[in-house]
Amino acid sequence: MSGIGPVEPGEDTRVRDTPPPRPRGRLALRYERHRRTVLASGAVLVVLAGGGYLYASRSQPRPAPPPPYPSQAIDLVYVTPATGSPATATGSPATAAGGFSFTVLLSVRSGPPVTVTRLTQPYDGLSMTSSPAAPFQTKSHSARKITVTLRVTECEKAPRNPGLPFLDVTLRNARAIEAHSFILGARYAQDLSRELEVACGNDSR
Repeated sequence: MSGIGPVEPGEDTRVRDTPPPRPRGRLALRYERHRRTVLASGAVLVVLAGGGYLYASRSQPRPAPPPPYPSQAIDLVYVTPATGSPATATGSPATAAGGFSFTVLLSVRSGPPVTVTRLTQPYDGLSMTSSPAAPFQTKSHSARKITVTLRVTECEKAPRNPGLPFLDVTLRNARAIEAHSFILGARYAQDLSRELEVACGNDSR
């Protein structure tokens, strides 16, 4: 028998019915409507997170080294006796009113400015003044001449032959405050001995 007609299902066969589309919920509908915005926002968040990680994990620059201690940044050297400084002894043998003036040069090699807050000498039989008077400041890469005047107050306590006379200087800069003793060398020792001999030469001990 021949002819055209609907195909009949054979034995043990079933016709599958296509299920109707499920209704979408509100969230799904909103996502569908704003899908591009959501995807763009997610991409921005990923980029921001990656950038934050790279920024946090970047190599940090090395911190600047601290400035030097003030005693390591300066030089203090003996220059010469000041003009008209020869000491003259007057008064009783145990007391002399003469003065010995000399010049030292303070140079700041590097670092921040250095302030001299105190300038003294170690001998009980001598008094000392300076010009400029402390405190005074010297800038980096510059030098300052300081005129120091010593006067004998008691010959009994003044040194006759100081071997390594020095000055006690208190220094301050941005890093620290230091008390340091500066030995001024053999020429200063010779000049000081000569002036003390003139001031106290008539004193017998």
